[in-house]
This record gives sequence, C-alpha cells and structure tokens, in this order.
Amino acid sequence: MSATLQPAAVEPSMVRGWPAAAALAIATVVALLLIFYSTSASTVAIWERSETYTHGFLIFPISAWLIWRRRSELARLAYRPDWRGLVLLLLLSAGWLFAHSGGVLVGEQLMLVAMLPAAVWTLLGTRVVRAMAFPLGFLLLAVPMGEALIPHMMTFTANFTVKALQLTGMPVYQEGTFFTIPSGEWSVVEGCSGLRYLIASFTLGCLYAYLTYRSNTRRILFALASIVVPVIANGLRAYMIVMIAVLSDMKLALGFDHLIYGWVFFGVVMLLLFWIGGFWREDEKSIVPSAQVLAHDAPAAPLSRVALAALLSIGVALSGYAYAAWLDGHTVLPNGLQIAPPVPANGWTLEAAPFTDWHPHYVGPDAQRAVYYRKGTQQVMLYLAYYSTQRQGAEQITSQNYMIRQKDPEWSNLGETTIAPGAGTQPAAVIQARLRSTPQRLLVWRWNQLDGRDTTNDYLAKWLLASARVVGARDDGAAIVIATPYAGDVEQAQPVLREFMRDMQPSIAASLRQVAQP
Repeated sequence: MSATLQPAAVEPSMVRGWPAAAALAIATVVALLLIFYSTSASTVAIWERSETYTHGFLIFPISAWLIWRRRSELARLAYRPDWRGLVLLLLLSAGWLFAHSGGVLVGEQLMLVAMLPAAVWTLLGTRVVRAMAFPLGFLLLAVPMGEALIPHMMTFTANFTVKALQLTGMPVYQEGTFFTIPSGEWSVVEGCSGLRYLIASFTLGCLYAYLTYRSNTRRILFALASIVVPVIANGLRAYMIVMIAVLSDMKLALGFDHLIYGWVFFGVVMLLLFWIGGFWREDEKSIVPSAQVLAHDAPAAPLSRVALAALLSIGVALSGYAYAAWLDGHTVLPNGLQIAPPVPANGWTLEAAPFTDWHPHYVGPDAQRAVYYRKGTQQVMLYLAYYSTQRQGAEQITSQNYMIRQKDPEWSNLGETTIAPGAGTQPAAVIQARLRSTPQRLLVWRWNQLDGRDTTNDYLAKWLLASARVVGARDDGAAIVIATPYAGDVEQAQPVLREFMRDMQPSIAASLRQVAQP
C-alpha cells in the first residue's frame, strides 16, 4: 500500500520588519498633519467651537483602534510600496492648493485627510490598504463638512412640519421656513435643520455597519438608512415639539427642554435603528487569506524602500503647500480702495436718506458702498462689495456673507431662490430673497461678478477665483446687491428691480472698472 503525500499546512506568522514599517507609516501621517498645520489646526478649532462636529475628536482614536484590533492579521500581510499612491498624493496636493487659493477651508481639510490613506497606500501597498480600507476611509468623517445642506434641510423640516400640522387639522400659514398657527409663530432655524442629528447618525451608522456586517451590500444599505432615518425623524421631532407646546398651552418645549426632547427622541430613534439592524448581523471573518496563499506570497519589501516611499510621499504632498506659500508671499494687499457711487441714469436720482435700516453682511471687502436711488415712487438700494485680493478673512464667497443673520431680532429671511430677472437684463440669473421686519418688507436680488463674468453659482465662483490665483492672475471680484420695498406680492416689486438693472447697469460697471484699476 502506498501513501499519498499531503502538503504540510503552513502556519502564518508575522512578516519581518512590520513594526518598523508601521512606524514609518505613522511618522509619515504625523509629518503630513504638521506640514499642513494651519489646515489641521482649523479642523480642530471647528471641533472645539461647534457641537455639530465635536465627534471629530473621536474619529482618529476610533480609526486607530479599528486598525489595532486587526494587528495580528495585518502583520501577516507582506508590505510593498505602491508608487501609484504618489500620483494620488500629487492630485490631492493640487486639490489642496486649489482649495487654499479659492479660500475653501473645507476643501483644504478634505484634501489633507484624504492624503493620509494615500500615503499609507504608497508605503505599505494595495493589499495592506485594502485590509484597512474602512478604518482609513473612516478618517474622512473627521472633516467638518455638510453646512451646505443646512438650507435644504431647513426647508424640508419646515415643509414636513407644516404638512403634518395640516394633516392634524390645524390651520397653518407658511412663508419659507416661517409658519404661523393659531397659538403663535414658529420658524425653523439652523439648529432645527437636523444636520447635527444627520452627521451623528451617519457616523455611528457607518461604524455599526462595519462592526456588525461582513457583506458590503448590507453595510451600504445600513449606512443609507442612517441618512434617511434621521432626516425623517427630525421632521417628526419638529412636529412633536410644536404639538407639545400647543397642548401644554405654550408652557413646554419652548426653552432648554426643547433641546432635551430633541436629543431624547433622536436617541430612541437610533436605538431602534440599531436594534432592527441587529436582526441581520453577520459573524466576523478574517481579513487575511488562507495560510497556503500566504506561504507562496511574495516577500515584504526592504525597509529602505519603505523609507524612500515615505520621503517621496512627504515631498510630493509638500509641493502644493510650497507653491501656495510662494503665492501668499508674493501677494500685494490693496490699500485705500474706494467705490464711487454709480452715476444716476435714465431718470434715477440719488437719495441722501436711506429708506431702510437693513444692509447685507459681507466680511472684509477692500471697498464697499451702499447707495440709495429714487425714480418717481420707486426706491432701490444698491450695495457693492469689492474684493481686490481674495484671502482668509476677506473672501467674496463664504458662509460668513449673508443677507440676514440667524435669529436677528429685527429681520427675517423668508427664503431664497435663483430666478431669471427678465429679458434685456444682465446678468441672466440672480438670487432672489424676501426679507421681512415688523415695519417693512424688502425684495432683494444679488449676484457675483468675477473677471467680468456674472454668476450666482458659488462653486463656479470659487473655481474661477482659485484658477486665477493659481496661475498668478488677478482674482478681483464684486458682490452686487439691489433691494426695493414691497407691500403685497413680490411680482409687484420685481419690475422695479428689473428696470433699475436695465437703466443703471452701465453706471455700475463703470464704478467697478474704476476701482479695479491697478
């Protein structure tokens, strides 16, 4: 009888040099965070001052823990630098440069955090990064982003609440995010938008899905549920707050307990979401291939090659920062710019006394001017803000520039939309806002002008600004705002602004050209 020889099972063991390779990867990550210190510091500053993004302090420790819990399995994978990571690092460094040049802080932060997985990929290779894909991707949740969703979420919450109240049989009158019921007036402000709940839910949902499921399909579905559920829950929360206040004769849910009810409700919703998601949990499996596969795997790269990859990663990432520093060092700041009042034309005359106490809020313009005009019974305010050199604290496109600040004691913004002002006018589109105070209502049109190009698209404006600055061209720009009082329907006020635009556009352009001269 002959015996059949069977290959002996190979017990996987740690690849030699892993502690040193891991130390080089960690050192490279720390070096990138220090090189882009201003971006790192701005991220931490937002974590500190905003409750919406306080969770950012936990993201890096959680990511490190997720990697650490897999350390024995990761140590059996052969690390080999992948030079394709340098290409990704170069693109991300260029992305950071464009974001910095355009004054898009969240873009800087996103590009920096994305550089960290790219650097690890360059040093340790595709197989190792694939095994750490979620912990490295989880780092992106540290970026304080999502503020662009606030207006849309405020509108959704207001519409949801009004519809729920109407279904309950309560009469409601709605103007934008403001609505009035028999017991009083309510409004959906930024704090009621639900962004805080959405970000918290998505962060917890992603972590829960990764730890609970092995199937990527189930993970993605649960992550999507963690987005949809809090948005709907926030609408229900707002409706419940209103109903509690009404049923308690306006004694409850109006002060601090308003926030308490909201967080308690959110906690219950999340517990239910996790409980239901637990019915489909899956057992954990190893991230490392079988021992036989590992036995025939190519050996790990020499540590000298990993060190070279670390140096090249830092150098490539540094290129964008170095060029940005050179641009900043050659920036000439303007001094003493002034905007001359556009010359009245076609029957319009200047008025010395303002007809309103409202004016838009723009941060750090190099020159600004508010002028008031009259033509018969028609009145228009023109506001111009000119930015000669875009820089931190003096940005034409930023969330710090607004028509009405949140919780203003005098004025309310009833809503904004982009419209076409009408044939024969320039620009072709404006952002229309309806403003309200106790004695007055204003219809406001506004747009931006960059390099002679009119736009209402903030993303396009940022791209134009960044493109000009990166190539060393001038990045001058102006914000143009016109406003007129109205009593009834806004359609009665729109012809006033349309006529003003047609009559005064040449004069406005001449004033801006004058201030733009070197």
